[in-house]
Amino acid sequence: MSKLPKAHQFIDLSDYGRSLGTLLANTLKNTRFTPIHVTLLFVVAGLIAIYCILNNYYYYAAFFLILKSIIDAADGELARLKNTPSYTGRYLDSVSDILLNLLFLGSIAYVTTTPFWLFTLAFIGIQLQGTLYNYYYVILRNKCIGGDTTSRVFEVKTPTALPGEKQKHVNIIFAVYKFLYGSFDKVIYALDAKAHKSNPFPSWFMMALSMFGLGFQLLLIALFLVLGLDYIILPFFVVFTSLILVFIAIRKTILN
Repeated sequence: MSKLPKAHQFIDLSDYGRSLGTLLANTLKNTRFTPIHVTLLFVVAGLIAIYCILNNYYYYAAFFLILKSIIDAADGELARLKNTPSYTGRYLDSVSDILLNLLFLGSIAYVTTTPFWLFTLAFIGIQLQGTLYNYYYVILRNKCIGGDTTSRVFEVKTPTALPGEKQKHVNIIFAVYKFLYGSFDKVIYALDAKAHKSNPFPSWFMMALSMFGLGFQLLLIALFLVLGLDYIILPFFVVFTSLILVFIAIRKTILN
């Protein structure tokens, strides 16, 4: 089930796991499994990938990184199929992602004896990439009639709990989310504060930008691991981050 109406859909390079994720969600639709259970399942897949990286089982690590992306596509899909959207699940998904990203890059830094400063830059870079992609994607979804609006353009205030979830749970998970993502959000907002006033972004722009999506980032990491290029993963993401300025420049000059 797409988050966008047909007229604004695009090829999402980071969403290659959607078909299998949808299949998993449909399998679980009439069971007691909830979207949060699925989120916890992709956390398990991510932790197994980390174990494999630390032990140089790179082919297995690549498999579980891809599996994590597939399962990651299923939790939101299951929420839509069951018609049980929740802010608790939405923010738990994001919190799980950022913590796993930290551990993914940390484990790679450990096995490649990468300096801490380079690991730090790579982590900041990969998060800024994902934040820009999500920022523009959420803007597009909110602009389009029929688009998914569970995610908000500006995550500033604690949202009101949706039916079926408790406000105190939303308060807690949103506070954790703001602590982990707040600085990245502020940087991207500062770089392009008026993006939400632009016309809907064209499909070609969103497809190119989807290289910054988490699924594509994990696919690149998996590919580098399989090719034995673990030592270039962190430097690559540091350099790759420079494209943020290119995408923002395009948005401001061509798509304004």
